[in-house]
Amino acid sequence: MEWNIITLDEVDSTNEYARRIAPTAPEGTVVVAKRQTAGRGRNGRRWASPEGGLWMTAILKPKSSPEHVPKLVFVGALAVVDALAKYGIPAEVKWPNDVLVDGKKIAGVLSECKFNHFALLGIGLNVNNEVPEELLDKAVSMRELTGFELNLDDVLSNVLRALSYWYSLFKRGRHYEILDAVRRKSAVIGRHVMVVEGDEVLVEGRALDIDDSGALLVETKNGVERVFYGDVSLRVF
Repeated sequence: MEWNIITLDEVDSTNEYARRIAPTAPEGTVVVAKRQTAGRGRNGRRWASPEGGLWMTAILKPKSSPEHVPKLVFVGALAVVDALAKYGIPAEVKWPNDVLVDGKKIAGVLSECKFNHFALLGIGLNVNNEVPEELLDKAVSMRELTGFELNLDDVLSNVLRALSYWYSLFKRGRHYEILDAVRRKSAVIGRHVMVVEGDEVLVEGRALDIDDSGALLVETKNGVERVFYGDVSLRVF
């Protein structure tokens, strides 16, 4: 995969910038910003993105049927997991779109699609940036884990190298390999979870598996339920 990198000092969000240029930009265009003023995570939640982190969005134009497009979020998460492994950092995927190290969030992945036109794959990775004090028990950075400042260009190169691999599998229709990798790296399978959307608890029980559609299978007191979206909390008893 050939990547064409656009580097910005500051932007509202790399996803918003990428969405504006995506209709005419070639596949493989990557928007990278030193800082975002309006970074957003899932459901529009604010994502703190000061200088020192890796804030990026890749513009992809896969020829894929609609049911497979949601799996792009796994492509991004696995790319981050592989890149972190290059620095000796073992990470896991928290379904559907977070990357954790020892239970703390180090990265978030956001995908959106305008079907038959383009897909955006946004990645926010804590590298050298300071984690906000109120999130110290929930989030971590690469610098904190390694004990030294990392070269952001090198981190970006490692993420894009891994992204090329996983996206090539996606384009070739080898979704089972992507899903198998997510299962192996899952932070939720076998754990008691609560899945919420806003203030609503969608389901609670033991996460059994991720099925071939990418849905999370949760064993509840009423039987096994398939969950297609939501925020997962890992329950500790």
